[in-house]
Amino acid sequence: MGSPVFLIGGGWDRTEVYEPFLREVRGERRVGCLVLDEGDGVAQFERYAAALRTVDPGCVPVPLLVPLGGRFEPEDTLAGVDGLLVCGGLTPAYRDALADCAERLPGLLAARGVPYAGFSAGAAVAARRAVVGGWLVDGVPVCPEETGEDLAEVEVRAGLALVPFAVDVHAAQWGTLPRLVAAVARGEVPYGVALDENTLLAVDGDKARVAGAGRVHVVRPAADGAVLVRAYGAGEGFGLGG
Repeated sequence: MGSPVFLIGGGWDRTEVYEPFLREVRGERRVGCLVLDEGDGVAQFERYAAALRTVDPGCVPVPLLVPLGGRFEPEDTLAGVDGLLVCGGLTPAYRDALADCAERLPGLLAARGVPYAGFSAGAAVAARRAVVGGWLVDGVPVCPEETGEDLAEVEVRAGLALVPFAVDVHAAQWGTLPRLVAAVARGEVPYGVALDENTLLAVDGDKARVAGAGRVHVVRPAADGAVLVRAYGAGEGFGLGG
């Protein structure tokens, strides 16, 4: 699967969720922070930079601002960073910003030894099949409307394929677990994980491990067409078999 991947479910209360990612950043410790700039990109970057420096004063956050509607071009950018943090915001817009390089980015990260961290939207788009938003399934609400990411029906789009499962975020805080359950039950994704805020899922090879304050809810299809949900807390882990 290439470089290790670190998925953070959102939240700002526990900056230590960045620690495992920062331990993997080598070289000059330059961390590229990809921020979708909706007009406040510099301020948003500074928020992530402060969190990273709180955990590791020796790291060097680097702003990678992409304007709304723009596209991220990783080749030159990744040559100047030792770690990549894809930040939070409007998930469909992040997915669109990364769409043109989705097939190239995983190989570039692996070839250059650059670990990937995704915060909220950045975690969601790391999936092979990314749940990018929505709050309705065939017109029926499955999660609160305000969590829909400017979408009505739940949508699944091609992601970065850094992890084989779908990812939803802010699970306990926003009530998004049922959205992921619906996507798995409909066969739109093979299986998925829903992360609470202030919670990290670290993926390396075929293993995943949980850290932080909340839980990771793993949703897998059952033989009878139902789904099975199991929650994992800090220090627990699971294999990535579908």
